[in-house]
Amino acid sequence: MKQVLCVGALTVVLAGSVPAEVPAWGFGPFVRPASVNPIVAPNTNSVFDCSMRGTPVHWEALHTFNPAAVVRDGKVCVLYRAEDDSGATKIGAHTSRLGLAVSTDGLHFERQPAPVVFPAEDGQKTNEWTGGCEDPRLVEAEDGTFVLTYTQWNRKSARLAVATSKDLVHWIKHGPAFPTFAGYNKSGAVVCGIADGRLKAVRINGKYWMYWGEGTIASATSDDLVHWRMGEAVLKARPGKFDSSLAEAGPSAVLTAQGIVMLYNGKNNATGGDPSLSPEVYAAGQALFDAKDPAHLLARTDAPFYQPEAPYERTGQYAAGTTFIEGLVLFHGQWFLYYGCADSFVAVAVWKPRIQG
Repeated sequence: MKQVLCVGALTVVLAGSVPAEVPAWGFGPFVRPASVNPIVAPNTNSVFDCSMRGTPVHWEALHTFNPAAVVRDGKVCVLYRAEDDSGATKIGAHTSRLGLAVSTDGLHFERQPAPVVFPAEDGQKTNEWTGGCEDPRLVEAEDGTFVLTYTQWNRKSARLAVATSKDLVHWIKHGPAFPTFAGYNKSGAVVCGIADGRLKAVRINGKYWMYWGEGTIASATSDDLVHWRMGEAVLKARPGKFDSSLAEAGPSAVLTAQGIVMLYNGKNNATGGDPSLSPEVYAAGQALFDAKDPAHLLARTDAPFYQPEAPYERTGQYAAGTTFIEGLVLFHGQWFLYYGCADSFVAVAVWKPRIQG
């Protein structure tokens, strides 16, 4: 089917199957703009002088995926994970860096020629060489500083890290979010509110909150968005559901009148999962948490609100298919959801709510 949506002054034709239903407290339905996706694809012509390797590298030659997003100066800015053409031909064997792309309409993007976050000759080389910087989430602080959470991968362990920037180009790396925790940790989604028509980090009970983790999602709190304290587990995998193998934090969670809405990623188990989905496919769900107690789960969707359907979501290095959500922005009164496709491309879906929550 096709639908028509007005994006600012631009009329967009939306194509695809009937969108999945969402609960009254949820976000959506999100629909794919026709003839737009993927919005970022690999570019074999991009070359970057890499201090880690001491040579020029084709930094986004193989795959571009898993994007974060934020609104700055009236434009949508996307940070996306890019893999170079080094290493063995298998998932996790290449070096990842984060590229920057900018759009005036949220749909069509211009990329910067060089990555903006990457493994370098700096204080984080122990955590980032030679796997790199992966899977960003992005939020604006109240003072206009941009706070990035991303995965540091040194080919031995994955660690959730924090960096800050005033311009999205020059970044200060602060290192692991949980420096004394040596276990596997990644995927940090900070809770935001709506201010000045866009998402900004918000304090609840005097603290910032974050949902993080792959497998089981947990909470964390902070006084400054840089240094974090681990909290309790809040969301686990469920047998027979789309998230039967794991649950993983998605983009920024949003404080609404109904509570905190967290969009998250679920992986379907190869056995004992949702029989309507392919084994090991990644689809997206939603959860609602108490606005006064962000660790208290109120509701959760039993079925995904977004899942792989289009060819670009099933064609790539992750053949089972992914709609791996990591970026969410409110832009000109509409919600733009940015996601990774089969670990190979970046795509976008759009929702225009009748009433802002």
